[in-house]
Amino acid sequence: MSTQELKSNVEKALTEIRPFLEADGGNISLVSIDNDVVKVQLEGACISCSVNQMTLKNGVEATIKKYAPQIQEVINVE
Repeated sequence: MSTQELKSNVEKALTEIRPFLEADGGNISLVSIDNDVVKVQLEGACISCSVNQMTLKNGVEATIKKYAPQIQEVINVE
């Protein structure tokens, strides 16, 4: 998979999960993809949410891996 295809697939995954984050007053944006690690930035209410790490791993990471199985990890950068 090319770098562009990978980025496109990650963006598709974020598009799928974004409505759930927006419903709680938050959002997410793609920062970078380096060595099969996706860096995202949680925004709005997601920044201070007490369950944001669980959301990141169980929701965002799982959805991204569905679209791009080679991704090893998703991390939040501030």
